[in-house]
Amino acid sequence: MSIKVIPFILFLGLFVLFASPIGTGIINLGNGTGMVVSALLMLITLFWERFTGFVGRCWEKLPGKVAICAAVLIAAVSIVLAVMISVSMAKEANDPPKDENTTVVVLGCKVKEGRPSLMLRRRLDAAYGYLSEHESVCAVVSGGKGSDESISEAQCMRDYLVGRGIAPERIFMEDKSVNTEENLRFSKKIIESNGLPQTVTLVTDNFHQYRAELIAESNGIKAYNISGKTSWYLLPTYCVREWFGVVYYKLFG
Repeated sequence: MSIKVIPFILFLGLFVLFASPIGTGIINLGNGTGMVVSALLMLITLFWERFTGFVGRCWEKLPGKVAICAAVLIAAVSIVLAVMISVSMAKEANDPPKDENTTVVVLGCKVKEGRPSLMLRRRLDAAYGYLSEHESVCAVVSGGKGSDESISEAQCMRDYLVGRGIAPERIFMEDKSVNTEENLRFSKKIIESNGLPQTVTLVTDNFHQYRAELIAESNGIKAYNISGKTSWYLLPTYCVREWFGVVYYKLFG
């Protein structure tokens, strides 16, 4: 067996893993980047001799050396950033509150035909588990109505939790937001106007908790978190997308 076969199979598997969410209609920067990088690594492995020959010829000239050094530097910085962000994401994936002096804020996600998507349902299941065990805690369900949604995400979330037995008076709706920053900013106003505990417990996906907490801090919100489960085959796609999201927020947020 050629020494190329093993890395080629690994990169092919990585490509398939990033491509698999497309079957469920998920196409974003995460799986797009993952597929491009995986395909590039497969091509480099397949044509290794040509690739090394090309690099060698480029290295013989100054512009080529500059380009190669720049590419190596960009790759190194990207890997370091990815590792650092991933560690922070893992640390913030689950940090439940120490007592019941908190308000649960469930961050919105896609609604399909009036029902929660798989990702939203898992967030709601996590929220339900906590709310059912801590009956003095109230929740704000946060999310507006997209152009392709029949009802607001907040309404869908409220209906789901009430349908599972959470008392309606414990659930407050924030149905105007269109992104995480607005989720938190608008939810904070509802919390303040209703005299709810201002320490927040965020409920979202594990990969999203780190950025959500950064945004919460920038809005003066002390936050704990409880995570919904993410399907294993979706995790790489959303983690890569989240790398870009965290970097963008750090630079421009």
